[in-house]
Amino acid sequence: MRRHAHVPLSAALLVVTASACFTVIDVSVKFLSERYPVPLLVWARWSVQALLLLALFGPRLRWKLVRTGRLKLQLTRGAVLIGSSVCFFSALKYLPLAEATALSYTSPVLVTLMAGWFLSERLTAPRWAFVAAGMVGMLLIVRPGSAILTPSALFALSSATLYAVFQILTRKLAGEDLMLLLMYPALVGAVVLSLPVPFIEDRSWYPIRDVVLFIGIGFMGFLGHLLFVRAFQRASASAIAPFTYVQLVWSMLAGWLVFGSFPDTLALCGIVVIAGSGVVLTWYERWRASLPQSEPVAVD
Repeated sequence: MRRHAHVPLSAALLVVTASACFTVIDVSVKFLSERYPVPLLVWARWSVQALLLLALFGPRLRWKLVRTGRLKLQLTRGAVLIGSSVCFFSALKYLPLAEATALSYTSPVLVTLMAGWFLSERLTAPRWAFVAAGMVGMLLIVRPGSAILTPSALFALSSATLYAVFQILTRKLAGEDLMLLLMYPALVGAVVLSLPVPFIEDRSWYPIRDVVLFIGIGFMGFLGHLLFVRAFQRASASAIAPFTYVQLVWSMLAGWLVFGSFPDTLALCGIVVIAGSGVVLTWYERWRASLPQSEPVAVD
């Protein structure tokens, strides 16, 4: 029987803290989206991260921070992640926090299917069971008669689909430096969204509180991704992946404490099914030593 590799406590704590950072982003976005357009929020999220990366790592890494031999794939991956952010922030505007996060966490199901189609990875019986469980969990959340069954739910599912494509592209860039993988989505988001933002938001004054939240969205995103990088340096992706599902717990707590919303019984069952099936599959495949090394789920 194959023994499990040791999972350092520090790596687990880094992932749990990173997930908390992403939940802080989601709470801030949901609060700000009542008054500001989604593209402005996405622009703030990635522009601040780009500036922080350039300021903190630019002087030391210089051109290494952006030099790549696979520019087209890096830009495509960045554009896909920005699209996922736009969809997810749109979902947060209309859906309860926990349900929006849970629907976005169906992306591992899609990654499993896409990996079979595009990367020729074998779809074993446990993987098919995981796909089926993920679909059941999604249907328990988005079901006939549910308040979640609205066109807004399509934003969360679209975000999950785009994030799955992002994960596949990340696997194709597995040999690239992690700082490059952090830098390019931020650059793409900052540059591309700087074009439409002046036309959709022309205020000359913003409340100080909102400015702090705008900056906080980007800072928390930067901090969360940096913590993920540190966790990767201390443990394998297969060791980290189960701990990413703690973000569903953070989202439920934040939705209840900040917005007074909590999933109903069936939606809660759906969340448990999605998280539980993901954790069980990860542990099983880690035991079998067959899980591909890719970036774990991180909804932000």
